[in-house]
Amino acid sequence: MDSMELKYGCNPNQKPARIYTQRGNLPLKVLNGNPGYINLLDALNGYQLVSSLEKAVGLPSAASFKHVSPAGAAVGLPLSEVERKMYFVSKTTELSPLASAYTRARGADRMSSFGDFVSLSSVCDLSTARCIKAEVSDGVIAPGYTEEALALLKAKRNGTYTVLEIDASYTPEDRETRTVYGITFEQGRNQVVLDQSVLKPIVTDNTNLPNTAKIDLVVALTALKYTQSNSVCYAKNGQTIGVGAGQQSRIHCTRLAGDKADLWHLRQSEAVLSLPFLPKLSRNDKDNAIEQYLNDHPETSLFEHEDWKRYFTECPRPFTSEEKATYLKQQKGVALASDAFFPFRDNIDRAHRSGVSYIVQPGGSVRDDLVIEACNQYDMVMVSNSIRLFHH
Repeated sequence: MDSMELKYGCNPNQKPARIYTQRGNLPLKVLNGNPGYINLLDALNGYQLVSSLEKAVGLPSAASFKHVSPAGAAVGLPLSEVERKMYFVSKTTELSPLASAYTRARGADRMSSFGDFVSLSSVCDLSTARCIKAEVSDGVIAPGYTEEALALLKAKRNGTYTVLEIDASYTPEDRETRTVYGITFEQGRNQVVLDQSVLKPIVTDNTNLPNTAKIDLVVALTALKYTQSNSVCYAKNGQTIGVGAGQQSRIHCTRLAGDKADLWHLRQSEAVLSLPFLPKLSRNDKDNAIEQYLNDHPETSLFEHEDWKRYFTECPRPFTSEEKATYLKQQKGVALASDAFFPFRDNIDRAHRSGVSYIVQPGGSVRDDLVIEACNQYDMVMVSNSIRLFHH
């Protein structure tokens, strides 16, 4: 048996706390910092996600975890000029594929990623470490670090930043257990492989599924495998753009994730990209300003009491509801995955409003015919692969 003592469990009153293995050694090392119980839950769930994603897609992968669900996950596709601007990356900054994956994962939902735990699928290089250093984060897990990257990360947060190294060759046992109220549960570990082979059968009239959409659907499915259920995920350009986690109702998952996807799209609008930020405004303050700007309404308006002066050199022009609706109507090509079947067509109607063109879900509802009919109405492509991905 190998064990590691922790400060406390989920809350300070939950002591003692530790992690341990029944056989063999722990597959991770603490290279810096003092990880907590929730940090390790995020780290181990996140690493499973990114390692699975790299194997499925063949690209370096990264995830930003908060409270045992991904705020964002992505593969290492290059960033466009607009994406660099919305993610606060200068035109001259060189990004490795892993750094691109991390930047996308962090940028998927920047408000939710504040104070996250980072997971990387491959050795952390200096390019990625520099991107991590610029953000507010609790820690990182990776199968290794270059000497320069490790030195940079160890200096983060005045030397207290948590840096974990995991053994990439580690394979857990086929059975997993957990204890609730003194009762031990046991189940087989979820070893379903999520790659492009699971994107069948297509059940809609439209069967045109381009390779870019296949990558996005695999990203979304893999994210759901490690997201607290019920869950729905929207993805585009090799990254999640909206995750709805832990909702009791499927439509609430779809709405929550869709609202996040809408904000991701709106951040790319000229109205947001041209906001006149104060020169020394931090990234986090910019995120807060953008969130308020896009959600502006009379009760919390930036334009009353001169609150805009906290963020901008001049009062920005309001982004009206009509303008936002028009902008969002232009969006298309979004992929969506659901961890269980859609019971009603209202999920499809809501997905359509956020530009969804491709869907993967298990199917099996008594109303599958109505869900398929709704997809056909919007000329969507839908896969019903019979794979449920509940995670608790």
